[in-house]
Amino acid sequence: MGTTPLATPASQETADAIGHSISLIRGEVGETADRINEQELALLAAHLTTVNRVFVAGAGRSGLVLRMAAMRLMHLGLTVHIAGDTTTPAIRAEDLLVVASGSGTTSSVVKAAETAAKAGAKVAAFTANIDSPLAAVTDMLVVIPAPQKTDHQLDASRQYSGSLFEQVLFLATEAVFQALWEESSISAQQLWTRHANLE
Repeated sequence: MGTTPLATPASQETADAIGHSISLIRGEVGETADRINEQELALLAAHLTTVNRVFVAGAGRSGLVLRMAAMRLMHLGLTVHIAGDTTTPAIRAEDLLVVASGSGTTSSVVKAAETAAKAGAKVAAFTANIDSPLAAVTDMLVVIPAPQKTDHQLDASRQYSGSLFEQVLFLATEAVFQALWEESSISAQQLWTRHANLE
């Protein structure tokens, strides 16, 4: 009876391609992040610490990034809710909704922003499209200068369908968390006491 190897050795060609891809992604992310207006992020950070509750809403991969950001804000001690979750309450005035959509046209995200604004809540949006319906209903706009997912021109990004927007969105939300944490007197040990223990 023959034995099946646990893993097939990777070819040098594949390893070289991965190394090239890492360099490509690192370069694109760095160049795009450098073009973010830091004052826009600072305004968002300031509002996060003054509102009653924070809600986040996004679709697809952008939504996943905002879920990660919500977790970090919870670690800081903020009251954070994910739009659409079963136990998420109604948004009210004095709350803040944070949304993300590269195109600014994602219907569920635009609808959430419109609903929040109608309720009197503040709305902050991450988008690549300043002329979008989403941008039109927000109080705070953070522009991520990345191509939209339907822009398949190689001169915009070598990466596929919105990846650059999502990567820089993650970096931007992490920067907001890091800045707020460094401005606080909360230790890493204190943050950890809020980490989920029902995993």
